Amino acid sequence: MLTKRVNTLSESITIAITTLAQELKAQGKDILSFSAGEPDFGTPQVINDAAIAAINNNFTKYTAVDGIPALREAVANKLKRDNGLTYAPNQIIVNNGAKHSLFNLFAATIENGAEVIIPSPYWVTYPELVQYYGGKVVEIETQDTDGFKITPEQLKNAITGKTRMLILTSPSNPTGSIYTKEELTAIAKVLEGTDIIVASDEMYEKLTYDGTFTSCAAISEDMYKRTITINGLSKSVAMTGWRFGYMAAADTELIKATKKLQSQSTSNINSITQMAAIAGLDGSADADIEKMRKAFIERRDEAVTLINNIDGLSALKPDGAFYLFVNIKEVSNDSLTFAKELLDKKLVAVVPGVAFGSEGYFRLSFATDINTIRDGIARIAEFVRELKSK
Repeated sequence: MLTKRVNTLSESITIAITTLAQELKAQGKDILSFSAGEPDFGTPQVINDAAIAAINNNFTKYTAVDGIPALREAVANKLKRDNGLTYAPNQIIVNNGAKHSLFNLFAATIENGAEVIIPSPYWVTYPELVQYYGGKVVEIETQDTDGFKITPEQLKNAITGKTRMLILTSPSNPTGSIYTKEELTAIAKVLEGTDIIVASDEMYEKLTYDGTFTSCAAISEDMYKRTITINGLSKSVAMTGWRFGYMAAADTELIKATKKLQSQSTSNINSITQMAAIAGLDGSADADIEKMRKAFIERRDEAVTLINNIDGLSALKPDGAFYLFVNIKEVSNDSLTFAKELLDKKLVAVVPGVAFGSEGYFRLSFATDINTIRDGIARIAEFVRELKSK
């Protein structure tokens, strides 16, 4: 007999579509997939070498639940160097990625009926985990016309006496939008005088193309105290399968609570990953990150141009991450059917916008080679022409 709690969860649509695309490709079908949320580059060799050294040195035993001291020190140094944030090692816990951070954070902070404000479009996991812990999702809808970013007025109107948390993602998955320092400062002003926690998902920080990335916690002392910074190496150095993330908070009691929870669930994360992650944090892989970032810029620019040349579709040029969030409202108001028929008829896999809480869009990942991008968007153009001619 399954619990009501576990039955609140849905399968991740992004993972489901990616898996389906892989299965169809294994059957010999000419699938072009733009559904995956991971870089197509290999992990930098300097990180691989650190992992190999750890194996050869038999660094294969249990470690401290919150991560080895050298790793937490590396995280603290990274946050100071890149973001101007000062955290002690006891204000940091390492885990198996952003989902794990969120799972622990929500478990420690969300009671039944607590309201969590989530701007849409959002990463698919946010509302699922909020509801799993009995929280109530309060969506603030954004559109491409406003750059997919909330305004202070929208936030002010969404806050009630039950508001426990605001989730911000910058750069955003699925839109690639980035909040400027000025925009974050305006949001911070709204939050002053409240007990609202800010969960700041900064996983795509290193993949910033236009403008300057600003960490939420760096805005003010007040924001520093209320912000939980969530980050990792999955996207920046192509370590998705290694499973590494971290959470930093001024509140040491919160870190202690999540450490206690983690001690009764996963315990420490993989010891080899921990040693490898140090090389991903200390600047050793920066040249590899820059190479990847430049390649993504070229792909982004061409993909945006090609999509915007299709009559009936439009896409903003994202400031970061590696996705286009494509507006299909002129040709369809059912993104799930659009994506299903696109896969069936043209063998192109994208993720429907409804999965991210925004109907009338689809997400296209440009974390693939340029020829695949060109061929895939050509198929999308053909599909849209056929759709409009009906």
